[in-house]
Amino acid sequence: MEKNGKGSGVLKRIAGPVVTAVGLDAHMYDVVKVGREALMGEVIKIKGEQTIIQVYEDTSGIRPGEPVVNTGLSLTVELGPGLLTSIYDGIQRPLSVLVEKMGPFIERGVSAPGLSREKKWEFKPLVKIGDSVSPGSIIGEVQETNIVHRVMIPPNVKGGKVKSIRGGAFTVEEVVCTLDSGAEIMMMQRWPVRIPRPVKEKMNPTIPLITGQRILDGLFPIAKGGTAAIPGPFGSGKTVTQQQLAKWSDAEIVVYIGCGERGNEMTEVLTEFPELEDPKTGKPLMERTVLIANTSNMPVAAREASVYTGITIAEYFRDMGYDVSLMADSTSRWAEAMREISSRLEEMPGEEGYPAYLAARLSEFYERAGLVTTLNGDSGSVSVIGAVSPPGGDFSEPVTQNTLRIVKVFWALDAKLSQRRHFPAINWLNSYSLYLGTLHDWYDKEVSPEWNVIRSWAMEVLQKEAELQEIVQLVGSDALPEAEQVTIEVARMIREIFLQQNAYDAVDTFCDMSKQYDMLKAIKTFSDLAYAAQSAGVPPQQIATIKAKNDLPQIKFIKDYQPELARILTQMDVEFTTMRAGA
Repeated sequence: MEKNGKGSGVLKRIAGPVVTAVGLDAHMYDVVKVGREALMGEVIKIKGEQTIIQVYEDTSGIRPGEPVVNTGLSLTVELGPGLLTSIYDGIQRPLSVLVEKMGPFIERGVSAPGLSREKKWEFKPLVKIGDSVSPGSIIGEVQETNIVHRVMIPPNVKGGKVKSIRGGAFTVEEVVCTLDSGAEIMMMQRWPVRIPRPVKEKMNPTIPLITGQRILDGLFPIAKGGTAAIPGPFGSGKTVTQQQLAKWSDAEIVVYIGCGERGNEMTEVLTEFPELEDPKTGKPLMERTVLIANTSNMPVAAREASVYTGITIAEYFRDMGYDVSLMADSTSRWAEAMREISSRLEEMPGEEGYPAYLAARLSEFYERAGLVTTLNGDSGSVSVIGAVSPPGGDFSEPVTQNTLRIVKVFWALDAKLSQRRHFPAINWLNSYSLYLGTLHDWYDKEVSPEWNVIRSWAMEVLQKEAELQEIVQLVGSDALPEAEQVTIEVARMIREIFLQQNAYDAVDTFCDMSKQYDMLKAIKTFSDLAYAAQSAGVPPQQIATIKAKNDLPQIKFIKDYQPELARILTQMDVEFTTMRAGA
């Protein structure tokens, strides 16, 4: 499909991934084929007769005078059965297909469709002839892995009455339904990545995304349809945290974007994810996952595309009525790609050389998250969790600061905590969640009416401990008043028992909300008894020797923990009663 006028031009200038063509009739964001090898590129600037293109592949060796052909289409992704379990590059080329075509090293100018054209899927119709359908209506379903793939009328197709529909085994390109308007519906639809998929209504998130990670669910929750950022320096645990979120969060679909990460980290993800077991079904986690791999040695222009490709796939599953969690690791590499392209375009640089539109691009990305009413009236959500890799762990740099202005949850990873082997290494003093107010009622109803009170108490104790630590470092803990020595001991229990969690322990890797509540309440019970004993004259050093207190950490590693917890609480009460009597 070419536009009217000149469908091709010639190369005039080449500057790395940015090339300039003349004589090309094109619109912004048109996809073009560059050079004799037909490298894939996208129009990003039009200046008089000159068309400036960012190329998604290595441009070494191409020369001025080579042809540039406009496809007349914008950058789109293919959406349909076959997305789940797939591993794509930044422009939705399946890596498994590329390996078959050219071996382990990706060559230039090779294209492959995002969805298989040969595989047949068993289509089961859900509407019949004469039924009225509209954009977004579900007309049938395909059993794809353990997820039911709902086949929808594309948002850009006008509705009408079903003229014909058939069940059976079909490829994604075969017509399964026709409408009286003349529209032919296949199981596959295409969508431009830079345009958000339409919805009926965006709603205020009121249900948390349960992750099973105590510091996240307990202190800094994210809502389904919310946005969160995980900034942290090298080695602080961003990738492990994101893998835990992908494995344990109660989202039904996971989209994982490795955007500009080091090859060895991405290899770890690509080898581990297919082996991870989905705790809900016992089947491989990959059966409900789409991976997009765009390593740091791949062309920088494709990094930007990878982020948009991922969010568009997430929106597609959201439109089916699923809750989707999207992990972007890391948005810093995406911003660095923007900075490189911007400098080659000779644009005026902003702070630290990043383009002036950095904040706008980050906002556009995170704004595509949300809890929505879909076009077919169902409810679906996309929760976006973006990792940020600030150079040297400096949170004052532009990408982190601009991300903080947009997202509502901030999980700040701390290198000092990881050096002390405290994992997850999330700093409870720097982190925050702006969803606490909207989730308040859910916790009251689903966990306990006391939950919000106990959570606030735990945060107050941790903040009080941070203030007291400055005095302790100067004069030692023995110089503190006795009540404050008890506070230090209670805060240590919250940190070591509640906040620390072992991702590699079969039981402790996931902690449901009822266990989180019981653990925090047990620490609060110890706190109340300890302050009462201290007021009765029991010295803090003696309070610290309570045997039941030392047994409490074992609760984390016991699956059916209630009998053991009840025994510990009874023993704790007896020990404190005996202690007060002897004071």
